[in-house]
Amino acid sequence: MSSSTLVGAPSGPVPAAVLSAPVTPSVAPTGTAARVAGGGLVLTAILLVALNLRACVTSLGALLGDVSAGMHMSAAVAGVITMLPALCFALFGALTPRLARRLGAVRLLLIAMGVLAVGQAARAVTDSQVVFVVTSAVALAGIAVSNVLLPSVVKRYFPHKIGLVTGVYSMTLTAGTAIAAAAPVPVAACAGSWRAGLGVWAVLAAVVIVPLVLMGRGARAEARAVAPATPAAPAVSVPPAPSASVIRPSRTRLGWAMALFFGAQSFGAYAIMGWLAQLFRDAGFSAEVAGLLLAGVMAIGIPIALVMPTLAARWADQRPVVGVLVALTAISYVGLLVAPGSAALLWVALLAIGQGSFPLLLGLFGMRARTSAGTVALSAFAQSTGYVIAALGPLAIGLLYEATGAWVAPLAVLLGALVVQTIAGFAAARPRMLEDELHSDSEMSG
Repeated sequence: MSSSTLVGAPSGPVPAAVLSAPVTPSVAPTGTAARVAGGGLVLTAILLVALNLRACVTSLGALLGDVSAGMHMSAAVAGVITMLPALCFALFGALTPRLARRLGAVRLLLIAMGVLAVGQAARAVTDSQVVFVVTSAVALAGIAVSNVLLPSVVKRYFPHKIGLVTGVYSMTLTAGTAIAAAAPVPVAACAGSWRAGLGVWAVLAAVVIVPLVLMGRGARAEARAVAPATPAAPAVSVPPAPSASVIRPSRTRLGWAMALFFGAQSFGAYAIMGWLAQLFRDAGFSAEVAGLLLAGVMAIGIPIALVMPTLAARWADQRPVVGVLVALTAISYVGLLVAPGSAALLWVALLAIGQGSFPLLLGLFGMRARTSAGTVALSAFAQSTGYVIAALGPLAIGLLYEATGAWVAPLAVLLGALVVQTIAGFAAARPRMLEDELHSDSEMSG
């Protein structure tokens, strides 16, 4: 149903007074937001935010050895740092809907980017291990909030292009991940210090503040333009849209399906990113070639990230897409188990395509909610729950590899996680809306 259709309007002739009545904000077409704020400006802000969403994590991963040596970190402290991203994404992602209700999505996104910039700059100059861990957590909090907010910003400003815009920003996120993995070491070498290799990313986060400030001004102008036209009482009885405070995805089957889908997918993705290079080294490849094969997963994933949400948005039911992606991932896992050295490029390509489940998930946040508030709530619940599961991926695979000295048990666990991903993915991809499930559940309980 289009956004201009009045739900529950009476049949038959409509009085002229009703036809002339202004449209209330709850049923106003949300696509006007992009025109008021400037579609090009909004898209620029979205892409710049996406470019920052993994730089803090992958830049530290590339320089962790130098950072550990330079700050005399113990293995325990280094281990805590490697687990911080998933834990912070889970904790601060869960708080995002409440903050968004108080501050608004654009203002909160602006604050998150400021926090990210400050955190990255501060950790690059400190000599204290405690301060380094705390400021890293501060920076990751900014990323966690932005992770949750971006799907809702896309939903608000580009409601009829969710697949396309999600694909573009997913591609940008993936490209930013690859750049932040490759650039820190050369930057640190040129500057003569690992601090430059980490601190330079604070500048990238600070750059985003400018378009976000302009977006905020556009949003305020839109609010002033709409407010005078709002009638004191609606002429037609329209059921109020659920407010953000009552949208609780944890009370719906869709919410849990999305959370398990996100968690199982991220469990495998984090494990692969952490251990795939070691698997190829054990298969007889040099460290350089093993690293290139891992980089190949990210490189092939860039166009996949662009295409996947756009392709999925063409259908109301995304279950066939989920089926293809998990099947290709399963083939890759089996190939890595039985013949990792003989067809490494094939397994890398299949794995990269299979990782298209992540951009698909980002698109589903907007496709499975009717409102921006619903998108924020669904995104926050799925990501905060999913990242708790994801944090266990590298740890579980590492423990199994250390205990067995082989890759049979770790890959068996990854195949088991893929089964969970398949079941949850089919449930999440079935065409339905979060707000509809909440409304149905409230009617049944009433």
